[in-house]
Amino acid sequence: MQRNFSQRAILIFIAAAIFFMYQETPAQKKRAAATRTQQTASQRVSPEIVYTVSMPKPSTHLLEVEMRLKWRQAPDKAELKMPVWTPGSYLVREYARHVQDFSVKGAGDRPLQWRKLNKNTWQIDTKGVNEVVASYRVYSNELTVRTNELNDEHAFWNNTALLMFPKGQLAAASTVTVNPYGNWKIATGLPAATGRTNTFRAANFDVLYDSPFEVSNFNEISFNVQGKPHRFVVTGEGNYDLKKIAEDTAKIAEEGVKIFGELPVEDYLFILNLRGGGGLEHLNSTALQWNRFGFKPDSRYKSFLNLVAHEYFHLWNVKRIRPDALGPFDYENENYTKLLWVAEGTTAYYEGILLRRAGLITDKEFLEGKASMIEQLQARPGRFETSLEEASMDAWIKYYRQDENAVNNQISYYDKGEIVSMMLDITIRTASGGRKSMDDVLRHLYDEFYKKNRNYTPEDFQKAAEMMAGKSLDDFFSKYVRGEAEIDFSGIVSGVGLQLAITEPGREKAYIGADTAEQDGRLTIRSIPANTPAYEQGLNTGDQIIAIDGYRASQSFLQTYIGERKPNDKVKLTIFRFDKIREMPFTLGSDPRNEYAFSPVNTPTDEQKRLYRGYLNADLQ
Repeated sequence: MQRNFSQRAILIFIAAAIFFMYQETPAQKKRAAATRTQQTASQRVSPEIVYTVSMPKPSTHLLEVEMRLKWRQAPDKAELKMPVWTPGSYLVREYARHVQDFSVKGAGDRPLQWRKLNKNTWQIDTKGVNEVVASYRVYSNELTVRTNELNDEHAFWNNTALLMFPKGQLAAASTVTVNPYGNWKIATGLPAATGRTNTFRAANFDVLYDSPFEVSNFNEISFNVQGKPHRFVVTGEGNYDLKKIAEDTAKIAEEGVKIFGELPVEDYLFILNLRGGGGLEHLNSTALQWNRFGFKPDSRYKSFLNLVAHEYFHLWNVKRIRPDALGPFDYENENYTKLLWVAEGTTAYYEGILLRRAGLITDKEFLEGKASMIEQLQARPGRFETSLEEASMDAWIKYYRQDENAVNNQISYYDKGEIVSMMLDITIRTASGGRKSMDDVLRHLYDEFYKKNRNYTPEDFQKAAEMMAGKSLDDFFSKYVRGEAEIDFSGIVSGVGLQLAITEPGREKAYIGADTAEQDGRLTIRSIPANTPAYEQGLNTGDQIIAIDGYRASQSFLQTYIGERKPNDKVKLTIFRFDKIREMPFTLGSDPRNEYAFSPVNTPTDEQKRLYRGYLNADLQ
């Protein structure tokens, strides 16, 4: 009887505990009520937002913005904010520094008072008026894929670097009307607003800020992928063949669709400016820059296609398969993640994969490119100092701000990420007998995270890779992702019948060990890798080499003169350091840099041949 009573008491106690565990405390109720109130207030004061962008005098480089806000119930004060960075380019760039001539008016063009609260926030005293118009101009004279440029050739801008947002209203819809200069045409990934000329709509600010504009007399071509329209617009003259670019891009796009099974856009826009270099991905578009004469010979054209493939693959990887911190975005602060090596490095790996599968490069060209990248990685002492996860986290302070010592303490999450992604793909293929690959990892993340509106973590990525490999990969990730261990290249690639041959061509060659550049007749040291003769004997970055053994120095003379010497020979360097001339006795070393190349293993097995064919769709030879 006593035991039965004790059991019943225990059950009652447990039930009571569960009941109270799920009851809100007064503090929790208060916070929940406050949150609901804030949400209701936000909905009540959510304004109609209309932008107009004009460019009446391109020679001034000033884009003129009118931002019209209309409330049903206006707040007493409103705050307008300028983003400090652009998604896809992980550096705080302080776009507000280019804003000038800010002013605000209310009904009847009555000026309203405003004040600057901090570097990127303008507070307006609305006085309860239901409609205010903020006007400002943005100096736009920097052509990169993440900034703005206006001149007599074109206008290109990123909305993050041009358009302010009302505080707390990132979910608000907006429209953008463009007043182009002269007869310039307009290209953007935003859909056109019904019945309004040169006006485009965005469902929210994540969409608005992911849709750059190009306004010019651009060249253009349209083509379809999976029945969906794609468009290339090109500003600038050059040696490109737009029809061939469209045909090859369509082949690349089709290979991407094969991996994921669908094309998650209704249309896609490529904006190409023929100056500079680089690319930046967006939800249904990309901004590209390339040298105007960089489409010939064939090797340079294939490099351009690599850029196209990289940015297009981002359509899935990053824009939909999102690392933990990358969306929804905080546009005022850094968004930290350890996964940029997957976001960018894995995407860089798939550049070559897509080109190979599309038949645009051979398997030999693919492997040559990867061997060259390994050669560059192995020449960086920084590979022993920084892991891929650390490089990803520190992108905000390091990757875009590399100094002369970066070679000694950093690696690129792009380059090493590409190499490690290749090694991971081969590891999965080998472990699964060719049944699974990195394709399956990405497809799993697409189906289980993007389609379920979730972001993935480093742990999620490793679990997905292990699921496809059918075994633990903790040793791989501990060494090559979270750690700085040397990669066992030959041990890994032997699974597909390859080996990494290493030659030492420079052991008998004399070597200074400094990276030099010549500009305007001046030969200057740009960086010095650790443990080189230059590093050990006290040369500095910034030193200008004037002469070698009394002969005037130039880049070509340096290479020729040193090339005729032997390791341990002594020379006299004459340098300028801080505008003071110095002479330094210098002992030449031997060049430690190696050359790398993939080649078939001796007597590959049938299994290795089969896996190689599955990997690169070619016979191992």
